Amino acid sequence: MAITAAMVKDLREMTGAGMMDCKKALNETNGDMDAAVEYLRKNGQAKAEKKASRIAAEGLCFVTVVGNKAAVVEVNSETDFVAKNEKFQTFVKEVADHALNTKAATIEEFMNDSWEAGKTVNDKQVEMIAVIGEKLSIRRFEVVEETEGCVVSYVHGGGRIGVIIDAKCDNVNDDIKEALNNIAMQTAAMYPKYIDRSEISADYIAHEKEILLAQIMNDPKEASKPEKVIQGMIEGRVSKELKEVCLMDQVYVKAEDGKQTVKQYLDEVGKKAGTTIKINKFVRFETGEGMEKKNEDFAAEVAAQMGN
Repeated sequence: MAITAAMVKDLREMTGAGMMDCKKALNETNGDMDAAVEYLRKNGQAKAEKKASRIAAEGLCFVTVVGNKAAVVEVNSETDFVAKNEKFQTFVKEVADHALNTKAATIEEFMNDSWEAGKTVNDKQVEMIAVIGEKLSIRRFEVVEETEGCVVSYVHGGGRIGVIIDAKCDNVNDDIKEALNNIAMQTAAMYPKYIDRSEISADYIAHEKEILLAQIMNDPKEASKPEKVIQGMIEGRVSKELKEVCLMDQVYVKAEDGKQTVKQYLDEVGKKAGTTIKINKFVRFETGEGMEKKNEDFAAEVAAQMGN
């Protein structure tokens, strides 16, 4: 299979690996993108996929909270200029308000919701496109409701990131709400993938161990160590990775000692309030997450280095 500059560009953006390493990986895997990511990880040339953190589209995220119910939406625009437009910002807020009461389960159903008499959400979007003069897209939404605690929200960077934290606790007071707001900010900044390790499948752990073993075997110095030592290294590295992706295991960003975990912080706050705080769910939307814009100059750079 012919390896194109665009394929190399995509792989580089997914993994952060060097251009020529990406080209080699694609050649070795006959252009299979997933296999090429695996190849780069096993050879220590890439971390876990970075696709989710590649931000290339414009727009806004917004969160609406009423009582113990919250809705977060992402609406995309073509340019950052439009994202700063007051009419666009008002539209995004209205979309979030509508999402709070929707019965839709999918974005397709949501777009067919009745916005007002004779108009759907999609009709309203088309109207706004005519007003703004630029393509807009209501990309996604999520609604969270908590009947045994509370929900809190946080919007970062003027709408670049929107977060909802759903927590169960018996005694919701101002201190607990403040603590949960801090955790919402933590979620925005540190991008956890799970609440705790109980959410992680055995298959995921096994796969990560396989990747780490391949990395060790590709390093002559590490590969020469006893099997027991190698297994210990793998367990240690997996544990370190899980501390980064699990919210409860992350170091609390405001910890004075730089060691206190999010779980320890919430336990401390809960104890003072005479209750237990349990995070049931978090939602984190980042504008443009997983999307890419055309960048002809970068594509040309890749092509030039490939000799195409």
